[in-house]
Amino acid sequence: MGDHYSWQADFDYHHVWPELAFGWRVVAGTAIGFLGAAFGSVGGVGGGGIFVPMLTLIIGFDPKSSTAISKCMITGAAISTVFYNLKLRHPTLDLPIVEYDLVLLIQPVLLLGISIGVTFNVVFPDWLVTVLLIILLLATAGRAYFKGLDLWNKEAAAKCLEPAADGGGEVGEYKPLLGGPSQGATTGNVSSPQKREVTVINNIRWKELGLLTLVWVAYVTLQISKNYTAICSMEYWVLNLLQIPVSASVFLYQAISLYKGTKKIASMGEEARNLKLKQLTLFSICGLFAGIVGGLLGLGGGFVMGPLFLELGIPPQVVSATATLGMAFSASMSVVEYYLLHRFPVQTPCTLLECPFWLPILGST
Repeated sequence: MGDHYSWQADFDYHHVWPELAFGWRVVAGTAIGFLGAAFGSVGGVGGGGIFVPMLTLIIGFDPKSSTAISKCMITGAAISTVFYNLKLRHPTLDLPIVEYDLVLLIQPVLLLGISIGVTFNVVFPDWLVTVLLIILLLATAGRAYFKGLDLWNKEAAAKCLEPAADGGGEVGEYKPLLGGPSQGATTGNVSSPQKREVTVINNIRWKELGLLTLVWVAYVTLQISKNYTAICSMEYWVLNLLQIPVSASVFLYQAISLYKGTKKIASMGEEARNLKLKQLTLFSICGLFAGIVGGLLGLGGGFVMGPLFLELGIPPQVVSATATLGMAFSASMSVVEYYLLHRFPVQTPCTLLECPFWLPILGST
């Protein structure tokens, strides 16, 4: 049954699963997991770039098992953060803080990439997985540093343009860099601070969330069904290929709606416009890439989704909440696949998941 899904290339692979006895390794791993979950929830990046090195270098798991357990920890952190975010409102507009249309656009290709990435993780040797992780972390860290430096310089320059406190003389126009669309302040769409938190029931767009859940259930069903087939059999390939029409149909439905203007990215405020074909193509490619890298290296995918959403002019708070919802679906999908592959001891993620599950709420507050 499940053994049929253990790839031939992985038969000789020996997992390293150390016992979690109380000691300095567990204490250090818990502290690092604390920081990874807290900061990951704020930035909407998941924290896999912290979890994987911690699990490998400190706890002592092999790289492939660390990847699988990292996805379990990301899932726990993402679920708790999503539950916290579901009742929050947009920082400047009378909208939910989660941009469901963006998640619905990128999630189908993200899940397809996850399935490919998990397959690569099984086939690739340990050294290649480790080298790819190091290269990716160095590249993203460098890009984040220079992006942050550029943002710092822009904010410093913008403060110099602020008018004097006495209202005399208009030096120049200043648009807040982190507050989202400035038009919300003049159109009357700003929600008062007292109304930013509402009940979860009234703050969820149920149609979009239902469609997201339907795609996730379809993928889980295909993965479980594939677990009962022999490798490279006709049924195996049919179930594998069925993932493509599932992703393509939902992505095309959402992409056509955003292209024709029947749907708009409401979080952009008055700047909301139809997405161009070039943007939709970029979303599909980046979503697939984020899924492959996430499934292969145990990362959340937020390092791709975050910058992509920011380019649309969406406030960082909304970007973080939106990316986290996408990661909740994609990371949990990875957990299902890795579980079917017997890639981690079940009791270990349950132990390590407690810290990432509760601490994102602390990081979000």
